[in-house]
Amino acid sequence: MTIADTLFIMSRDLIAQRKGYFMTNYRKLFTYFLRDDQIHEDELMSQHTTFGIGGPADYFITPETEKELQQVVSITYQEGLPLFVLGGGANLLVRDKGVRGVVIYTGGIRGIEKEGNLLHVASGMSTCSVAQAACRYGLSGMEFAAGIPGSIGGAVYMNAGAYDGEISQIVESVISCNQKGELVKRNNENICYRYRHSIFMENQEVILSIVLKLVPGVAKDIKAQMDEFNHRRRTKQPLEKKSAGSTFKRPEGHFVGQMIEELELKGFSVGDAQVSEKHAGFLINNGKASCADMLQLISEIQRRVREKYHVELNPEIQIIGEE
Repeated sequence: MTIADTLFIMSRDLIAQRKGYFMTNYRKLFTYFLRDDQIHEDELMSQHTTFGIGGPADYFITPETEKELQQVVSITYQEGLPLFVLGGGANLLVRDKGVRGVVIYTGGIRGIEKEGNLLHVASGMSTCSVAQAACRYGLSGMEFAAGIPGSIGGAVYMNAGAYDGEISQIVESVISCNQKGELVKRNNENICYRYRHSIFMENQEVILSIVLKLVPGVAKDIKAQMDEFNHRRRTKQPLEKKSAGSTFKRPEGHFVGQMIEELELKGFSVGDAQVSEKHAGFLINNGKASCADMLQLISEIQRRVREKYHVELNPEIQIIGEE
């Protein structure tokens, strides 16, 4: 064994020991206000994303109340750890080496209350379940969102939309948590909404709850519209496959799926990462695709679209993790 080999092994073991030391101590900090089963180490993100792709998160934390979430956010920033907030795992591609620091999963933070034409909703609720609740209450305005995957917090964060509707059209206000764990209330006009964008993408505040402003309607008519939208999704989108939804933002004056289809890229794949044969605007994990496969596929599509149409495709999906 060479000196270089010996130094490499010593360095590797030291890093492992150092990581173990810090992991153990941070775990102790979290156990002051969380149960042990709410704190997971080296949790594979592939188990928590609709793509089914992603390496391990150092810490995967599952708060069950808004107060617990505030405490996790506060201590994470106090300790200088990176933080990522995970809702339903849609619209997300996690790199193969995983996520350093803390991932907070909001799925355990649930609740919905009606107040007149308003719905008070916890951020961890799925967007679909909120749309269904609105229908039961006879409130219209969320029909377009009935099939949007992921959490309502994630939808508010990225201004999700479909069928000419956007979340920004129905958000009355949002309560978020800043880096100190303090609550911040923002009305719609202070959220800086635009296409697939909100202020929360910039200010690192964590969305806790949302007030949605809807309008009275007839439940059977609302359901009929939701059923129609969902029928369109089932017939046109690869809902049976592992996907993060529409992969690219819509460039002005163009349709992404149409350009990709005209390039005869339906079914084109890199490893198990594939352009859907059902809808060219969707990329799917057709088995055991890695993030590297998916990124290479995205890059190749961007290159070919750029060369043919002189259009730059920008990902709509969020790409996170260690390279």
